[in-house]
Amino acid sequence: MTDLNVTQLGRVVDAPESPEAAVLERVPNPQSDVLYLARFVAPEFTSLCPVTGQPDFAHLVIDYAPGDWLIESKSLKLYLTSFRNHGSFHEDCTVKVARKIV
Repeated sequence: MTDLNVTQLGRVVDAPESPEAAVLERVPNPQSDVLYLARFVAPEFTSLCPVTGQPDFAHLVIDYAPGDWLIESKSLKLYLTSFRNHGSFHEDCTVKVARKIV
């Protein structure tokens, strides 16, 4: 695991304070010669409603067709957690997540 060049996997890491501070990492795809769909489900995604300041809940499903790289799942979980104190509608957050992944 030491040759993966990741900073969060296998370590105790605090959740980032904001999406901008979060680091999304990648790992080599051992099946890069196969066309397939990778899915990550976050059933309890939350951000803060910019109008009320209350939690804005969403059920996110992230599908992507990986090439040479896979999104490292712990870093993705930490990235999604960073939205908990972020003031934005969850619909806007989904676009930010997609842009970060692409």
